[in-house]
Amino acid sequence: MTIKELVLDNRSRRRFHEDVSIEMETLRELVDLARCSASGANRQPLKYILSCDPEKNGKIFPNLFWAAALKDWPGPAEGERPSAYVIILLDKDVSDSAGVDHGIAAQSMLLGAVEKGLGGCMMGAINRDGLRGVLQIPERYDILLTVALGKPNEEIVLETVGSDDNTNYWHDDDGVHHVPKRTLDEIIVG
Repeated sequence: MTIKELVLDNRSRRRFHEDVSIEMETLRELVDLARCSASGANRQPLKYILSCDPEKNGKIFPNLFWAAALKDWPGPAEGERPSAYVIILLDKDVSDSAGVDHGIAAQSMLLGAVEKGLGGCMMGAINRDGLRGVLQIPERYDILLTVALGKPNEEIVLETVGSDDNTNYWHDDDGVHHVPKRTLDEIIVG
């Protein structure tokens, strides 16, 4: 795949074939991509919790908030949930700020996932206290993002933002996920 193909296929996936497992070694490979990615001042303050265990996944899932723009959709149903997660943490013993490192790391992992035929969703809407409790995450770590991963089980269509300037994503009657994007000319200034 070209980088453009990887980026275009790297959508925020929220429905998966839950029965298709992801091995721990695959998660380690994805985190290794994040490890080798840029880090502000090369501080490397990020740490990761990996889960491909259904029991542990079951503790993570209820502490995530899915698709804020889809008001009537509570998130993926059983059988459509992620088969793995990577939780990105800031190690406050290394730095008091992650800068933008966690976004870079998550994007690197997601592009690697797409290359492997997987998909995922970078999630910042997290019940951090709940997740900290169920996974017994020490206080020295701030929970920054969760990356949900699995074999995609949804169709996603990119389309141009309409004249109403509405950028909210939505599901049609067939369950297709539509994602409006502004045109290139609209976002380049000057």
